[in-house]
Amino acid sequence: MPKTLTTPYDTAEYLKTDEDMAQYLEACFEEAGDDAAFIAKALGNIARARGMTQLARDTGLAREGLYKALSENGNPEFATVMKVIKALGLKLHVEAAEH
Repeated sequence: MPKTLTTPYDTAEYLKTDEDMAQYLEACFEEAGDDAAFIAKALGNIARARGMTQLARDTGLAREGLYKALSENGNPEFATVMKVIKALGLKLHVEAAEH
């Protein structure tokens, strides 16, 4: 049986526009449930698509700290999440949950 060659999938490569990023984050919020690490990772994917160095400048946070906080094992403070969302040109939206 011949070997199948695969390449690693990197979400950040597919987030090309602001609209792509906003829709991706919206979908991640819907999918995540109460998994904060899932959201942190999603923000990390968007941050990498935008450019982590520029994000570090815009937030005033260390680049290395952002990589760590916005990874699947990260546990960023809410203040960090808000700074990142703002620097990415996004905003949170709240609405009543359907019961």
